[in-house]
Amino acid sequence: MTAPFPLDGGCDCRRVRYRMTTRPLFVHCCHCRWCQRESGTAFALNAMIEMDRIELLGDAPELVDTPSASGRGQRIARCPHCRVAVWSHYAGAGPAVAFVRVGTLDEPGHLPPDIHIFTASKQPWVVIPPGATAVPEYYDLKQHWPAESLQRRQALREQTARKD
Repeated sequence: MTAPFPLDGGCDCRRVRYRMTTRPLFVHCCHCRWCQRESGTAFALNAMIEMDRIELLGDAPELVDTPSASGRGQRIARCPHCRVAVWSHYAGAGPAVAFVRVGTLDEPGHLPPDIHIFTASKQPWVVIPPGATAVPEYYDLKQHWPAESLQRRQALREQTARKD
């Protein structure tokens, strides 16, 4: 399925609005216990995308520092009014990459997961569709990401290195 871009999304009160101008690098469905606890449900569905491919259309979200399973923390972008989380910045990827909560898109069905990760800790009643890519823990990007996404990642790394 090819999603029509751009895709718009936002929080419940509609004060924080954003637009994903292109398709994301990759969409993770994470079944780790940390994501289960943080989301209050069985998994988190995040679309990984460069921040320069997200346009703010409304109020800016508030960045809230929170712990993470890695111990390096994350910054969750939340609406300052209704407190809905719209994306996160993880320490490993930094502020240049957002992990957009797919459920905050106006049409979340356009971004199904590219991969199910940490399935070793998934809830036993969650059934991963036959044929879906799934791994027990994390994965090798070079093995699973499309070539275009790997190129975008490399360009982002080079751009970030120039800023340092």
